[in-house]
Amino acid sequence: MKFENIEVFNFEGAFRGLRNPMNSWDKSDSKYCGLDDDIDCNICPLNSHSSNTVNPCNTMMSNMGAYIIGEKDLNLAQRMIKGGNEQSKFLRQIMVSVDITAPRYFWSEFDTYKVGTVSNSCSTMHKLKDYPFTIDMFEIDEECSKETWQYIINYLEKMRLAYQMTKDIKFLRAMKQALPESFKQKRTITLNYAVIKNMYLQRRYHKLKEWSTDFVNWVKSLPYSQELICYED
Repeated sequence: MKFENIEVFNFEGAFRGLRNPMNSWDKSDSKYCGLDDDIDCNICPLNSHSSNTVNPCNTMMSNMGAYIIGEKDLNLAQRMIKGGNEQSKFLRQIMVSVDITAPRYFWSEFDTYKVGTVSNSCSTMHKLKDYPFTIDMFEIDEECSKETWQYIINYLEKMRLAYQMTKDIKFLRAMKQALPESFKQKRTITLNYAVIKNMYLQRRYHKLKEWSTDFVNWVKSLPYSQELICYED
């Protein structure tokens, strides 16, 4: 699996709204680091937090600089998280956009999560016929028979070439019907921290490594993931 073009945004709006019920905006202690300020990134809270060891803060956050959540705001946020979904609705306002390339068997389970997600996928109907089939298009473990896979790929390529020559839809249908679940597909996904938290809690011990390892590791790479998404205390 691959996670690319990751964007995380609206921390400021989410934490401003977090203080709306009590009109306590004056108590907020979060701020942007300010890219023009003389700030030592080595002592930045985001760089020192285990939640952000994979990606530097500014690769996924605002071009104004990283949004640093203050101690008071974080304390309030975690109290709301303890209060359940309604109390922690500010998480729905922290948005994430990401390109995920994953096998179709992963996407069949991902599609369980319809609320709070938007997905645009690469089309197998329109583009499957355009490129030669190669082994790297599939998620294949070492234990799988290379001979079997080569037979499958040869068949798919035979149907693809037949369609290219004849434009007969029956060959395109044959490709669609024979396409394995391990075929990798890219989707651009938009979702939020509340949805990601739900997915993380439900899937972190899943039998498929695409969930329990790949997805979980990506979640843990997001800004303040340990403090907000993975937080359960």
